[in-house]
Amino acid sequence: MDKIVSVPPNRRALLKTIGVGAAGFASIPLLSACTGASAKSAASASASLLPAPPGQIEPLLDRPKVTAALAWLDGFIRDAMDQTGLPGMAVAVVYQDEVVYSEGFGVREVGKPERIGPDTVFLLASVSKPLASTVVAGVVGRQVINWTDPVIEHNKGFALNDDFVTRNASFADLMAHRSGLKTGAGDLLEDLGFDRAYILGHLNQEPLDTFRSSYNYSNFGYTEAGQAAADAMKMTWEDLAEEILFRPLGMSASSYRHSGYENATDKASIHVPLGNKQWSAKFRRNADSEAPAGGASSSVRDIAQWLRLQLGNGTYDGKPVIDPAALQTTHVPHAVSGPASAPAARSHFYGLGWNVSYDDQARVQLGHSGAFNLGTATAVAMLPGEQLAIVALTNGRPQGIPEAITSGFLDAAQHGSPTVDWLGFTAGIFEQIYASGKPAIDYTKAPSTPSPAKANTAYTGTYDNTYYGPLVVLEQGGKLAMRMGPASSPTTFPLTHFDGDTFSFESIGENGNGLAGALFAEGGDGSSPAVTLDVYDATGLGTFTRAT
Repeated sequence: MDKIVSVPPNRRALLKTIGVGAAGFASIPLLSACTGASAKSAASASASLLPAPPGQIEPLLDRPKVTAALAWLDGFIRDAMDQTGLPGMAVAVVYQDEVVYSEGFGVREVGKPERIGPDTVFLLASVSKPLASTVVAGVVGRQVINWTDPVIEHNKGFALNDDFVTRNASFADLMAHRSGLKTGAGDLLEDLGFDRAYILGHLNQEPLDTFRSSYNYSNFGYTEAGQAAADAMKMTWEDLAEEILFRPLGMSASSYRHSGYENATDKASIHVPLGNKQWSAKFRRNADSEAPAGGASSSVRDIAQWLRLQLGNGTYDGKPVIDPAALQTTHVPHAVSGPASAPAARSHFYGLGWNVSYDDQARVQLGHSGAFNLGTATAVAMLPGEQLAIVALTNGRPQGIPEAITSGFLDAAQHGSPTVDWLGFTAGIFEQIYASGKPAIDYTKAPSTPSPAKANTAYTGTYDNTYYGPLVVLEQGGKLAMRMGPASSPTTFPLTHFDGDTFSFESIGENGNGLAGALFAEGGDGSSPAVTLDVYDATGLGTFTRAT
């Protein structure tokens, strides 16, 4: 933790405090140092003035309001599932250190009778992040690390694509997504099956944005922070989470190991939509390589205990578990994640594993969503000042459903019933997200008169790439294919001719979005000297050069 040093107020401090606005001005120590006539004058003037703004908003909710919102919740969940056909969901609510709601809806897997309940285990996706920052806060509280420590002090192998950033990037920088790593850095390596060590060891090839002045959501930057905390404790990340968080809270259904999810007898399969409210459990998603950022699994019964810890400022069942100062550091803004688009608009912030925002009543609101395109969507939201929190876990591809549930519930608690069509609103946002991710070239629409390809031998061979490893282009049954990924478990992609020296292939994994292109360069000797895979070239690392 940063040390806070108390110093006498001076002109610079006064001007700085004035600059932060009226709330800051009201807290200047100078104002409490009045003596004699100045104090009497201040006391006289105060009789005609309003009181100073409070440091935090007093609770605006009470148990009857929360109870009324809970009475509405069942119907809203069932309606959302009816509208979308979502196979299953589980929801829990915590209020004033009590689990006041914990229910399951629907089935674990389409076509099978097993029902979802409060103990059903779901993949959490990025709701893993606030869990992970709680774990790291536990390490900070033990004074093994500080949030401001450069991670390289605890993981000597850490390196990014800039020596200054490598030497200075702290746990807070990585967990607030302000290290400069671009959004998705390392994710495509995960899709190919590379493990955590390989991916973290190759982040130094990823181009960087501005250090500490940019916000780019990075799973593997976040993972690096968790891994470095585990290194400092001389433990695996998975064991660290068990020791610091899961075991003290009795979260027996929770794990950062994919095997923990797979071995659960009561687990929700992941699903993708087929259209017309039909869903299919066609994929598996192993996120072990990014475990701190997205690899946790849990039930709403377990998550409710963690929410009690969060609302209890690190205390659970009357016992201190996480240092409150270390935990509070995760709840405050560290990066501007969404700058205000207009003078009167609000900005949005990211803490350490939490989205941080402020509502119409100036109350802090903490939340996070989790999303696997292969079939799970989750959300958690808290109003710490109200001692109120909700979690919604689903077994379907993200469509804004858990976000609608969490937002709708908090809205209903405040106003008696929702004031927004939350499902329509959040669904629209996710539709825009998916539309923006479509490939730049539609390889399903081949030219009516494509240029012919060269002979297969012009393309076959081995191509080198320091980031993705070797790519082998080979001939299978008279057609081309390419093989890449970890040597122990490579993936073979059939290639289909598109036009000239361009071929298409089916993209895979969490970031797969249909057909992608393999663009072979033309060589003077008749053989292609290089090939660029456009789906793997988002940050300029997708060109493979023919091995000599």
